[in-house]
Parts: sequence; structure tokens; C-alpha cells
Amino acid sequence: MYVLSKITIKQQWFSNVRADVLSGLTVAFALIPESIGFSIIAGVSPMIGLYASICIAIAIAFTGGRPAMISAATGATAVLMVSLVRDHGLEYLFAATILTGVIQIVFGALKIGRLLSFLPQTVLTGFVNALAIIIFTAQLPQFHGANWLMYAMIGATLLVIYLFPLVTKAVPSPLVAIIVMTIVAFFFKLDVKTVGDMGGITQVPPMFHLPQIPITFETLQIIFPTALGIAIVGLTESLVTATIVDEFTGTSSNKNREARGQGFANIASGLFGGMAGCGMIGQSVINVQSGGRNRLSTFVAGAGLLVLIMAFGDVVKQIPMAALVGVMITVAIGTFDWSSVRHFHRYPLSEAIIMVVTVGIVVYTHNLAIGVVVGVAMSAVVFGWKMARLKATSSIEGSTKTYVISGPLFFGTASQFVSLFHYEEDPAHIVIDFTHSRIWDHSSVTMMAKVVEKYGDRQVEFKGMDSESKVLLKRVGY
Repeated sequence: MYVLSKITIKQQWFSNVRADVLSGLTVAFALIPESIGFSIIAGVSPMIGLYASICIAIAIAFTGGRPAMISAATGATAVLMVSLVRDHGLEYLFAATILTGVIQIVFGALKIGRLLSFLPQTVLTGFVNALAIIIFTAQLPQFHGANWLMYAMIGATLLVIYLFPLVTKAVPSPLVAIIVMTIVAFFFKLDVKTVGDMGGITQVPPMFHLPQIPITFETLQIIFPTALGIAIVGLTESLVTATIVDEFTGTSSNKNREARGQGFANIASGLFGGMAGCGMIGQSVINVQSGGRNRLSTFVAGAGLLVLIMAFGDVVKQIPMAALVGVMITVAIGTFDWSSVRHFHRYPLSEAIIMVVTVGIVVYTHNLAIGVVVGVAMSAVVFGWKMARLKATSSIEGSTKTYVISGPLFFGTASQFVSLFHYEEDPAHIVIDFTHSRIWDHSSVTMMAKVVEKYGDRQVEFKGMDSESKVLLKRVGY
């Protein structure tokens, strides 16, 4: 057991050290403007978002179920905090963040991660494409009032990112691009927007802090709706992010552990002056595309961000936004599933509509959870419609008529089941064969009873039922 534990720790932490460290540092740079931007959305100081990203990334490296996934402050959770911060203040936000973590731990204990198995590929593809569009459009405000140097630096950043791997892949090209563009902007004193222009960055580390609020039922009523909303949205985005990283890396992950890990990470954030966060698809893609595969890369992202802010805050302020915008544009390009566009004409019409609707809702609302829920609901309706097909073939031998039922018998086909029989014409003995069917719910049993009732005194025999169908009939008491 001890040897297995040592092997597991080495595999998840130290089997890819150089690539994990470099990719983690790349993500640390990319987290700075994102964290500050999400703080502005939530209506709090830029340091609140930075503290959250530091705490969540470090905590999730130990507690999460998906190695190499990046979790930090996000826009999906930030938009849910606005009214709480505006109406009740920062201390209530810290309390809501802690409660969010508690709720997520409960969800993880209830194995809510299993629900992800009900996520259709069409919805997942729409989710990913919508996220790529959001990542790209989120960079557009940086172009407001920009001069030609901004465009030139973005172009140069893209060139470095795409061409540097032709020279060597030993160092992630996005990291090289950020460093090179920062040196160029500083050396030539270029008039471009920098990270320092986005908000106040102080070199004060996150400190342990209990929310200064009254511990009352009224307080719970204030923070619970916000905490529950953040917990659900955060887990939705986190678990989908984990699935995407699974596909990128060709590995699997523990979704229920990830749900619990998100909870512990948010509790840590709330206790150290940060706001709630969740999995970040954009930064996770940067990480895995840069070579990150293990927990070490996630830890380095959080710890690297702490070091950058605390030790090199003045240098960080000089990073041109053009370089970070260029990095995020490449992330958007890499995230978008271009094959879904090329093969769009091959999709069944219903699946094509579901994918487009998912993209449209996510892009319009900027709420990833709403898009996923609507997409899954539409998929369920389409599935139910396709499954609601029941038919029967019949044959007569003497005074016995046999109906062979084909298709699932559930609430969607129960009323159709009743109409399959010729009650007035049928003989004294009726056999209903379920060899090619399955009884799924109470509605089905009710309709079976109705069929027997319609036949009156004639003998009705059911046969060919599987064991689950028999158990259901016995449980209902029929």
C-alpha cells in the first residue's frame, strides 16, 4: 500500500517536472489579467480575484480529481456575486464563498459527478465552441482606443507562439511570447496598455481571515441563494472542463473527487480573502497545450502567480496586454472544435440544432451552465421522442391470439400501448409477449392493468418479461 502510494504521488506530481513547471508558469502569467478582469465584474478589488486564483489553484492541486486542470477565479462565478457584493459588502462574499465550498463538498459526497455521463457529445461540442467564442470576444475590449502598436504586438505574439515550436518545444511558446513582448515594450518604451493599467496590484500576500458577519439564520438566508448558484454553475463548468482535459490528454479523471476538491478550494479562497471560482477551460487548455500533465503544473500556476505578484509585482505591471491578448486568441483558436464545422452537414438535423442552440445560449448569456442545461434538456426531449415508438405484431392459433410487443414501454408510449389491441375482435385467450420490449415505469404498469380491464372476462397472459420488469410489477403490487 505504501509503495503504491509512493508510485501514485510520483506519477501525479513528479513524472513530468520540467514541462509541468514551464506550463504552470505560462498559466500564471495568463491568470493575471483574467483574475483582475473578473474582480472588476464582481465589483471587488483586483487583489480579491488574484488571491482567489492563488488559493484555488494551490488547493485544487492537492484535492482535485483531474491532474493538470486549472481552477481559479472565473467570469461564470463572478457574475453571480455582483448583487451580493453591492447590497451586503465584501464580508458576505467571503462567507458565501465558504458556503459554496461546503455545498460542493456535499454534492461530491452525493456523487453528482456521475451526472456528467448524461452530457451528450453534441452539447459538449457546443459548449466548447461557445467557450472559444467567449474567450475571443472577451479580448475585444482591449482593442478600444488601441493604437497600431497594439495590433502589431498581437501579430508578433501570434507569430512567436506558432513559429517558436519549429525551433524548439523545450519551452512553451506562449511563455516565450510573453517574455519577449514584455522586453520589447520595456526596452523601446512603447505606448501600449499594460497589466498595471488594469487595476491596483499590491505586494501583500493573502492572509487568513474569518468573515466578519453575524452568525444568524438571516445571514444564511442572505448568502445561501448566491452560494447555491455559484456551487451549481461552478461544478458544471469544472466537470465539463475536466472532461475536456480528459480528451486532450487521453486520460480519465475522478469527477466526484473533483467536485469535492472544488469545495475545499473555495473554502480556502474564502478563508484567505478570495472570491469563489471554478475550473477554467481556457487556462486548462493553455496548460495541457504547453505540456502540463500533472498536479505539479496546477500547483506551479498558483504558487507562480503568488511569486509573480509578491516578488515581481513591478515587473508584472509592465507586461503588455497585447501579449496576453495574443495568448488568449491562440487559446480560442485551439479550443474551438473546427471539425464540427467541417462535418456540420453530416450531423442529424436534431443534433445540429441542439449544438447551435447550446452555442447561442452560452454566447448570449455568458452563462455556461444555462447553455449546458438547455442542451441536455433538448437532447432528452429528442431522445424521448425517438424512443416513443411502440409496435405490435399479432398471430392467432385456435382460440389464442399472441401480440409481440417491440419497443420500450414507458410513460411516453404507455397510452400508445393501450391502442395496440383489438379488444372487440380478439378471442378468449390473449398472450402479450414482452420478449422484445421492456417495462420501465409505473405508468406502464397502469396501462397494462387498463388493457386487462378492457378485455373483461377474457384471459390475458403476459410473458417474456425480463427480471427487472418482473421486479417492477411486483413492487407496484400488480
